[in-house]
Parts: sequence; C-alpha cells; structure tokens
Amino acid sequence: MSQVTIGIDVATAGVRAVAVGATGRVLATAACELPAPTRDAHGHSEQDARTWWPATETAVGRVTAELPGRGAEVGAVAVAATSGTIVAVDSRGEPVTPALMYDDRRGATLNSRAAEYGARRWRAMGMAVTPTAAIGRIAWLREAAPDAAGIKHTPELVGAKLLGETPATDSSHALKSGYDLLAHEWPADIFDRLGVPAHWLPDVVAPTTVLGEICSPVAGLPPGCLVVAGMTDGCAGQIATGAVAPGQFVGILGTTYVLKGVTADLVPDPTGALYSHRHPDGWWLPGGASNTGGEAIAGSPSITRLDAEAAARGPAATVTYPLTRTGERFPFVASDARGFTLGRPADDAESHRSRLEGVAFVERLALDHLRRLGITVDAPLFAAGGGSRSAVWSRIRATVSGLGLRVAPRAESGYGAALLAAAASSPGGVATVGAAWGTAEGTLIEPDPGETDVMWESYRRFCAELHGRGWIDDDLLRCATSNTG
Repeated sequence: MSQVTIGIDVATAGVRAVAVGATGRVLATAACELPAPTRDAHGHSEQDARTWWPATETAVGRVTAELPGRGAEVGAVAVAATSGTIVAVDSRGEPVTPALMYDDRRGATLNSRAAEYGARRWRAMGMAVTPTAAIGRIAWLREAAPDAAGIKHTPELVGAKLLGETPATDSSHALKSGYDLLAHEWPADIFDRLGVPAHWLPDVVAPTTVLGEICSPVAGLPPGCLVVAGMTDGCAGQIATGAVAPGQFVGILGTTYVLKGVTADLVPDPTGALYSHRHPDGWWLPGGASNTGGEAIAGSPSITRLDAEAAARGPAATVTYPLTRTGERFPFVASDARGFTLGRPADDAESHRSRLEGVAFVERLALDHLRRLGITVDAPLFAAGGGSRSAVWSRIRATVSGLGLRVAPRAESGYGAALLAAAASSPGGVATVGAAWGTAEGTLIEPDPGETDVMWESYRRFCAELHGRGWIDDDLLRCATSNTG
C-alpha cells in the first residue's frame, strides 16, 4: 500500500486535493476555485474545461508543498469528478468546446432515441437514459463539433496533464455516457445509430486500475508516482464514509443531494431514478442524484446565524420543495418538476428552516423509493458532503429519515479518491484499506423524538403535494406515507 496518496476532487465549484497517510490520517489539504457553470433557461449548463488543470495544479502543488518531503513521498493519486460531465477535444486531447455539465439538457432528444435503441440493454443494466444523460450529449457534440477527435470526461483531461498522454477513463465516470457495466463495452450499435464513431469514445478500465506513472515532476508529484483510475465524486464520497458493505448507504449533501449504497446484487429500477455503479471489490453501488441540495441555501451571507435561529425555532409551519431549477431526476423523474412552498414563512429563519427540511424530505423519499424496490437500508445512514457540517441540518435529516445519521469525520470525495489510489497497491482492495483507515468512525446523531411527529406530518404534506402535481406515482406515495420508520 502506498505510504502517501493524494485524492483530487474536481467539483462544480472548485478543485480540492487531499493527501492521506498510510493509516488514513489527513496530512494536508488545499483547494482552488473554478468559475461557476453558466446555466440558462433552455437547460444549458456548461463550464470552461480549460480551467480544470490550472486549478488542479494549484491545489495539488499547495498540498505537496505542505508535506515533509515536499511531495517526494507521494506514491499514487486518483481523480474524482462530477458524473456525466464531458467535453469535445482535438487530436491533442485539448478542449474545443465548453464542458457540458452533468445537468445539461441539450442532448434530451437524442437521449430519447438512445433509450429506444438500447431498451433491452438498459433494462439489463437496471438504468434508464434520462434527459440529462451524457450519451445524448456525446451525440449532440458530434453534430455540433464534427471536426473534434472525440470526447473526454474530467479525469482524462487531468490525467493527461499528469502523465503526458491521455489515459483511459474509469467505468464509473463512463456509466452515464452509456458504458455497459455488464458487457464491459461501449454500446457500439447505439452510438452508430446516433452517428458517433467508435474512435470518439475513450478506452475504459475498472476503478483502482493503474493508468500509468508520472515521468516528470508536476505539481510537486515525483516521477514514478502512480496515476490510478478513480470514481465519480458521489462514489468516492460514499467510500470515504465507510459505507462499503451491503445494506450501508450514505447521503452526500453537497451542491446536489446524492444517495448511494451497496447491494449484493444488481437491483433494476423500472422508474429510471436509480442506477448502479460497480463496487471496486464486487457488489453493486445503487444510487441517484437529485437536482436539489446545498444549492437550496447557497448565496446567503448569514448561514451560521440562520442555522442557529432555525434550530431554536423548531419545525417550520411551511413545507418547501427547494428545487433550484426545472426538472427532477431522483428520487423520481419529472422533467416539469418545480420548487414550491406551501404556506408563507413568517421570516427568514423559518424560510431557511423550511428549505433545510425540504432537502431532508427529498432524502427520506429517496430511502422510501429504495424500500419499495426491496432494498434493505441499515441504520444509521452515513453522511457526507459540506451540508453535513451543519448540526441543525444533520439533526433534521436524522429525524426525518428515522435512521439516525453517522457524520463521517473525513466525509469528502477527495478523501475517497485518496483511498482508491491506496487500494491500487493493496491486495485486499478498497474494503481492506477502508478498514485500515477506520472510515466507519464518526459522530452519531439520533432522531429528535420531540420533533418526529411534526416532521412526519410535514413529510406527508410534501409527498401528497408531489403526488397531486403528478410527479410521484401511487405506489411511491403509499410506501412513503404508510409508516414512520
């Protein structure tokens, strides 16, 4: 096992690098901001991919500068990034278009065709091609930039700067681009019908595969340092918390809300809201990402004050679905979904509390969706992401879920990426490294019995409103409102 590994998390808002020692202790961290994605009313969401490497080089350089050996002791690095973000590149691997982000919808029509062309394949995989899937955006880029040499995901662009040549992508980042985890192949027949040639698609390897060695010093990383295939930020965040065995699930509350867990077998979801990655050690990683999350409270200059006032106030009288854009993808799929508030908040504190509760209701509905598919969710629910640092938000989530919440002390995608890098040289894989690093430790937050009944009634109102607007079906409504556990 490498003595020191670095995990690189290329997120929507910035890049974070985390250096971890052999026992799992964080040795150094650093971050560098990225320009915010540009979004419009037509569902376009894009970012300048040329900013990824300078930000990564800065963040990694700051981390290696803090290490005792100035980076010479780093044995391996791995990259985690947003799922489904792609960019068209030229023959040198340089971007020729803006990166189309995970929530970009300009490939929606092409995704509908892809869903039809590969219906049998998608059913076997237990996933659906949604309007924001990357497979349609790949076809859109082929039409928009026909002279491009192909498409890349975020980790390949970063990996190319580390290695001096473009590496393969990992199957986790390739999943939403249409990669078949059962057949271990790109669906050539579907891409052919969409007009995308095979050479446009990157080679694919399993997470924790060694992609190559750094030849020349870069960002403080030494020659011989391994570059290891990582996983998406959601998967890496899950691994960081220690939710790595069947029945264990983690709610990752960052810019968006992501729920991921482990099942022994692949569980298909006929609604298309849930999809599964492959666990690095076997098993399956079902999960989904909502279009709500930390963005629901972003931008307020007084979050700390509002959190304190929300905690003192107690449950809100209003019920909010804090969707920040049109359309939802998990725990239900509804392209016309829009945020709402039932009632009028008395003040800013109640409005803030109502938004916190609304995200918790989305999390609870996601858990109920898993239960109706026959998936066992063990208590407690692991927690990751920046939103989990809010004590009042975590207490609300624990109460609404009824499971309690274990807030991991090192719950971040960069830490999980560092674990994946370490697993590349460990014969026991991710599970062994996770056990050695003590990833299942963390603060346990129990439900508040004094707020349970009120939260339950608000959750029922929330579900009833979603059902009344036609966004969730009768079966999910029954499952969600038939019990409080």
